[in-house]
Amino acid sequence: MSTFAKRERLLLADLLEAEGPDAPTLCEGWLTRDLAAHVVVRERRPDAAGGLLIKQLASRLDRVMTEFSEKPYEELIQLIRTGPPRFSPFQLKQVEELSNTVEFYVHTEDVRRARPDWAPRELDSVFQDALWSRLERTARLMGRGVPTGLVLRRPDGQTAVAHRGTPVVTVTGEPSELLLFLYGRQSAAKVELDGDKEAIAKLHEAKELGI
Repeated sequence: MSTFAKRERLLLADLLEAEGPDAPTLCEGWLTRDLAAHVVVRERRPDAAGGLLIKQLASRLDRVMTEFSEKPYEELIQLIRTGPPRFSPFQLKQVEELSNTVEFYVHTEDVRRARPDWAPRELDSVFQDALWSRLERTARLMGRGVPTGLVLRRPDGQTAVAHRGTPVVTVTGEPSELLLFLYGRQSAAKVELDGDKEAIAKLHEAKELGI
């Protein structure tokens, strides 16, 4: 496993364990039990996980998610902590790095930021750069459906275009916060928005951000 993916995996497992199965998350309609089941199904049931992207498989995903959410919570946490099965593509270091670093970071924040007393984590510059690299590669995919032009900007001035169009809204923040915004966690992301007021309001309410 990569250093970042492994670290974020263990942080997520520890946090889910500490919060228990019935804590809130930023994922609409999901408690921590549901989030844990999602993580396990994504890694261990590729036959169902395709429902995250393919509408025709959504009903199968729902059935498998229900099945896993009914498992003992402690079992789900252990499955997250120990990682994917032996012959899973997630066992490949490059796949793990590309697929799970952001996934686990975002879901950790889904749990952390659902609490009223949360505060941003202090993340080192190397990790921020790694998140920025992933954001640059996925920005246009994640922002393809938004109703405005969308530019993402780091405090040092680096930018990534998530959606071409007018009027343009520029969202400024650390890569970790921009990722949360781009993944549909607008209300919880510590960012600054600049642009047309109506466009900003639309962007805050947009359901099209994310996959």
